[in-house]
Amino acid sequence: MALSTTTPTPMASNSRRRKIALIARRFLVPAPFVTVYALIKWKASISPRAEVELTPHLSMGRGTTVSSFTKIKATDGPLEIGEKCGFGTGCFISSGAGGIRIGDHTIFGPNVSLIASNYRYEKLDVPLEEQGHTSKGIRIGRNVWIGANTVILDGSVIRENSIVVANSLVNRQFPPNSIIQGNPAKVILQRRAS
Repeated sequence: MALSTTTPTPMASNSRRRKIALIARRFLVPAPFVTVYALIKWKASISPRAEVELTPHLSMGRGTTVSSFTKIKATDGPLEIGEKCGFGTGCFISSGAGGIRIGDHTIFGPNVSLIASNYRYEKLDVPLEEQGHTSKGIRIGRNVWIGANTVILDGSVIRENSIVVANSLVNRQFPPNSIIQGNPAKVILQRRAS
């Protein structure tokens, strides 16, 4: 009986290379290198205690600050961070295929989470992790303040000059100049020019 050998398809080979590259970026690139790289490439300040994956999908604007224990993952889709943004301690940002776009001068309090993907859940007879993912993306306008412990889910849009009160759950679209609060979040006030 002869042994059959199969050659990997180009798609499988590319997938394997991407996985190896991801593991290398995650575990072999030292944090001080990421700090220096961000300073040189984007003029951004990343704490050596932050975990930022350097991928072709990631871009940061000049003057952005990433605090300790924040995790930024841009493996599956674009993550575009504007100029002079700030991430407090312990934030978690994960861009799905739909990506995350954050405007200039946007600030995030401690422990804010942005998650730009969801599990599919249509089939009851198939485990959730085997049904795949969806990703619409997250959009945050310029000059937005996101309060501590806020969770922003896939498909959310927060337009410019808005404030999200601490401990809110954002899962839909909001107009500009809004003050947003709650679980699920809703507009509680509109900001007006003084």
